[in-house]
Amino acid sequence: MKLSAFGEKFSGTSGIVELMDDLGTALSENPDMIFMGGGNPGRLQQVEAIFQQRLEAVMNDPRQRHALFGIYQAPQGDLDFRQQVASFLSKHCGWQLTANNISISNGSQPAFFALYNMFAGTMSDGSHRSIHLPLAPEYLGYADIGLSDDFFTATRPTIELLDNQLFKYHVDFSTLELTGNTAAMCVSRPTNPTGNVLTDEEIAHLDAIACKQDIPFIIDGAYGSPFPNIMFVDANSHWNENTILTLSLSKLGLPGVRTGIIVAREDIIEAYTNINTIVSLACGTLGPALAKELFKTGEILSITRDYVTPFYRERSAQTVQWFREKMGDLPYHIHKPEGAIFLWLWFEGLPITSRELYERLKKRGVLIVPGQDFFIGMDDDWQHKHECIRVSYAQDAEVVKKGVEIIAEEVHRAYLEG
Repeated sequence: MKLSAFGEKFSGTSGIVELMDDLGTALSENPDMIFMGGGNPGRLQQVEAIFQQRLEAVMNDPRQRHALFGIYQAPQGDLDFRQQVASFLSKHCGWQLTANNISISNGSQPAFFALYNMFAGTMSDGSHRSIHLPLAPEYLGYADIGLSDDFFTATRPTIELLDNQLFKYHVDFSTLELTGNTAAMCVSRPTNPTGNVLTDEEIAHLDAIACKQDIPFIIDGAYGSPFPNIMFVDANSHWNENTILTLSLSKLGLPGVRTGIIVAREDIIEAYTNINTIVSLACGTLGPALAKELFKTGEILSITRDYVTPFYRERSAQTVQWFREKMGDLPYHIHKPEGAIFLWLWFEGLPITSRELYERLKKRGVLIVPGQDFFIGMDDDWQHKHECIRVSYAQDAEVVKKGVEIIAEEVHRAYLEG
């Protein structure tokens, strides 16, 4: 079988392909596998009950039921849902938005595929432009999303060592350099994989740089504010006409409905929608049907405030404590957990690579994600990249605790053998 350049690139292996393959196949091989690698949200019974009530209300209304199953939605997404989202964000964030500033995607991943390739890659004049990630490490799902090579550049972070085995990455503005070939900047906030929340000051500084360069500033808010607000520090939501903000229903507890939300100025939304029409034809209906009333009433805020944020804040603190108990005096550091659903662990001077640690843990029945795949756009062979892992704490507490114990055992063994 002879493949095109596109076929060779996107049918091959990558970090995100490996991650999703593990999630899909490991359970069949080992029913007791401890999944601490993927991004599945935790199960919150109170939130599931709210979604069940909404689904029952939709199914009991013939008009809504037909709209759910029987018709195509517009490629920009259901108009009523977009109006509710725009009204909600205008009211609670103070942004001047209409439905024309909102587009719906079938999950955030295809949204980023369209947005990134809309701005970067091979230009009509034959030149090449790239996406800059000002705070590596970043989400591994970005890594292979570009249609051309050399799609990303990145700035190495500074590292601040904190008390109690914690550390924190910061944007190194002293080395952050953009060129005329930079098409856009992008950050996730909170950052996947580290749980870092860029401060309001850092966001304002990056926004000013983007505006001066006349390029879009893309913020991936899959875990951020105003929803699902899996954030444990104070930080304000950010949007302006130079910003493209992406939001998602996944971490509220709805990853299966594949609903992403793009907030941008109208010309960007129009261009994205045209691409989405070609690629997806139309948007899915289930996510908007379930969430429409939650935005209309503002209940989405109480869901995050009362259930989602407290759950992850408590689970994060507990998992950090378990690691401290099990790691002992090993040279480990945990990125200060400020949000998201992961811990980012740095094993300084680890005698094996994080990839080898991943393979050992997989054999022990624990899935984590090795760190090197997250340092996208960095060409230098920085040893730090091979000393980090991402660990999810969203599973049931006893499962997470058992996983922590096994991870600690394997790390102890690695240092002992090294």
